[in-house]
Amino acid sequence: MDQPERVQRLEGGGVQLAQIQPAHHRPKGCVQFIDLPIPLHGKSLRSRPHSAAPAGPKLARPARGTHPCPAARKIPSGIAQGLARPRRFTETHGGTRVHRAGSPPRTRRFALPEDLDTTALEAAAELALARGVSACQIAVAQNNRIVWTRSFGRATPDARFWVASATKPIVSAAVWLLIDAGSLDITQPVAHYIPAFAGEGKQTVTVEQVMLMTCGFPSAPMASVDGADPERRVQQLARWPLEYAPGTRYVYHGMSAHWVLAELIERLSGQNFCDFIEERITRPLGLPRVLGISRDQQSKIVQLADAGEERALSAEADDGALAAKIAAGEPGGGGVMTAATLALFYQALLHNTGHLWSPEVLADGVGNVRCRLPDPLMNLPANRTLGVVVGAGFGATWAQSSTAFGWPGAGGQIGFAEPATGISCAFLQAGDPDQGSQFMRGVEMTNLALALGR
Repeated sequence: MDQPERVQRLEGGGVQLAQIQPAHHRPKGCVQFIDLPIPLHGKSLRSRPHSAAPAGPKLARPARGTHPCPAARKIPSGIAQGLARPRRFTETHGGTRVHRAGSPPRTRRFALPEDLDTTALEAAAELALARGVSACQIAVAQNNRIVWTRSFGRATPDARFWVASATKPIVSAAVWLLIDAGSLDITQPVAHYIPAFAGEGKQTVTVEQVMLMTCGFPSAPMASVDGADPERRVQQLARWPLEYAPGTRYVYHGMSAHWVLAELIERLSGQNFCDFIEERITRPLGLPRVLGISRDQQSKIVQLADAGEERALSAEADDGALAAKIAAGEPGGGGVMTAATLALFYQALLHNTGHLWSPEVLADGVGNVRCRLPDPLMNLPANRTLGVVVGAGFGATWAQSSTAFGWPGAGGQIGFAEPATGISCAFLQAGDPDQGSQFMRGVEMTNLALALGR
């Protein structure tokens, strides 16, 4: 189907994330705008879809200060000044003015039934155990707290799971901090920040294309030992060839794109990317370190194993591959956490817990669908923002909602949030070697959790 037909179809079925309003006036040739669920001073930030066109007339850039991704500027200290200088606001308590760091709170309260019925979730988890899963964990959160969590099989309540690609949104959320500070402009070529990246014809690849996985190197390799060493990492980035013209196709980049993001974090923050994520994301949220877990700290991590076997990772028991991936903090798939940690991370994306991001940048990150190019793996629109999948992306994982956002991981791991109800949920599992059943189980658990708030 050609582009005009696709545009007409999308405009005819206008989608709205917050509330039903009259159709917006749209420029010719643009697909539909989507109103975000987070109101900004009485207005809604609206999405601009990612174009597949390799060339064409450029639209005028918005005035500085109006775009959710400000232009880059030189930061003499090596770390963005905006990262080191938090915003401040004033509250009044009993007639006393109190000054606090951050942005004014915008939290919306939701209410789950007092007699929350998790019977269906528990039954699905027990069925998974009967079908070969050796361990799984579920957590449901709302209003910035865990409202229900349970571990099944051989998983203890404090067991941590390797969450694979469900790691990706956490790394992207760290990149949003750089965008917010003005030290990263996503319209710039990656080579503007990492000159060596221009090798093998990649000089025009933009940061936005990397974040949307339209950058053109889905199969590029990076061994854990190379990724963990900054010098060797950059050498590998320089060698990667293009597999298709950047911006013309969406292809899932399982690992490569997020190594580029990790290098950008280090270049612009002056910190190891795992340390930056701990210092700027997880610790302020009251969550433990989730990336770059050294081997001596890898106890109680449930391993995805063959033939239904499950074991805790250790330097002695593991063959080294997964332990090395976890220790290196592979940004596209090396995260380790409990289901509760992942669910609470998504609460932060719903409520801007700790006021880590500006409202504009957060709204853009969780709701502005910039890439609707077809996903060749699933034969569906990619529905990618600068960090998450929105609606029925990645195989209709959250098909019951057009507003839910999240990201799945290998082995059936899943984390997501639903703005309409304020629910976030994580489901982590181990031990089932059947990838098809892993994935479908994640779909089932997601839809059961979505039903809790309805």
